[in-house]
Amino acid sequence: MKTIDSIPISKISRASKLVTTGAKVGVNYLKYYGDKMVKSKEDAKERLNQNNAEDIYNSLKTLKGSALKVAQMLSMEKSILPQAYVEKFSLSQFSVPPLSPPLVIKTFKKYFGKHPEDIFDTFNATSVNAASIGQVHIAEKNGKKFAVKIQYPGVAESISSDLALVKPIAIKMFNIRGNDSDKYFKEVENKLTEETNYILEISQSKAVVEACNHIPNLKFPNYYEKFSSERIITMDYMTGEHLSEFVAHNTDRTVSNKLGQALWDFYMFQIHKLKKVHADPHPGNFLISPDGDLIALDFGCMKTIPLDFYTPYFELADPKCISNKQLFTDKLYELEILRTDDSPEEIKFFSNMFHELLSLFTKPFHVEEFDFSNPDFFNKISEMGQRYSKSTKLRNMNGNRGSTHFIYINRTFFGLYNLMFDLKAQDVKINNFKNL
Repeated sequence: MKTIDSIPISKISRASKLVTTGAKVGVNYLKYYGDKMVKSKEDAKERLNQNNAEDIYNSLKTLKGSALKVAQMLSMEKSILPQAYVEKFSLSQFSVPPLSPPLVIKTFKKYFGKHPEDIFDTFNATSVNAASIGQVHIAEKNGKKFAVKIQYPGVAESISSDLALVKPIAIKMFNIRGNDSDKYFKEVENKLTEETNYILEISQSKAVVEACNHIPNLKFPNYYEKFSSERIITMDYMTGEHLSEFVAHNTDRTVSNKLGQALWDFYMFQIHKLKKVHADPHPGNFLISPDGDLIALDFGCMKTIPLDFYTPYFELADPKCISNKQLFTDKLYELEILRTDDSPEEIKFFSNMFHELLSLFTKPFHVEEFDFSNPDFFNKISEMGQRYSKSTKLRNMNGNRGSTHFIYINRTFFGLYNLMFDLKAQDVKINNFKNL
């Protein structure tokens, strides 16, 4: 894969890159209008989506950092984005062009104050894995193999300016309006800022390992503060396949069920016991070991779940609440889904919308065991998402609603559901975490 010798760091250089991309998107639309004259509307639209997805992703992968992280988050929204965007943005999960070896050495010396070979016996300056915020290198010391994650230069400093650049796109895509819309972007900015603080990540990682290492068929690396800094993390090198690579060839249902149960138990234990969860469940953060165990990586994005959100959120998953109109409405107000300034039409629309959505989305919590390999469940979620994303009635209403905690908790569940479906896990014991 081609490497990168430099990353745009200044606000002006990063903005210029996106302006250039915007011009390319404009050209794509001109082609689209021409295509509609000679092709079907569906074919023309598909070509537009493919061209736009490629041009936007090519820009973001050069910028890296927050801009690319947003693409990674959007790649999990399979029911919102066109497939062309999902496929292209999914590359940001674990396959982006890495920094060149000379830039790696320069960055390491800047962050650590030493050449990597002053610390390790050997250090491979060619990356083995590059993602949105950092890339991983293999090092050895005293015969032990380590994975060294180095943050891209300028990422932490450009979070606010990057979000300001993508904010107009997000507002249009998710129909965010109102004077208090900035609270949603602040939630994302705060989480991205935390993800660039590798000292915090080490602390969070060690806490998760200590709390969850008893869960069967689940493994973690150890983390090493003495070989780490605010922008560098050193951990055990873990051998395994990325989850997306594993599911592409796995045909062993027993292994799928074992991994699915481990994954589900891991998340339910965090959510219900720790009230703090790994809110970045995408395939690039999980490996499958040669022994068929699940390896969890990268705990930079951890979401604390306050009790005043946790309680009504999971009460909404109770069939008794869903079937009780008054109780259901009360919870919608408690979670800020319904607002006191809503019109009667908005109250009716969003009450019906969330009743339909939650009746479907919470189905796994209504049974003792759930089959995540059944495509009907996921097809219904996708169909509902597509239907509401195209709803002109919804677009004419204020989409700015819901507690800010929804952003990362919903992201967690959408990502978890997608991973469970990818694994084709069957007969998953939903409440197994209670016995752990």
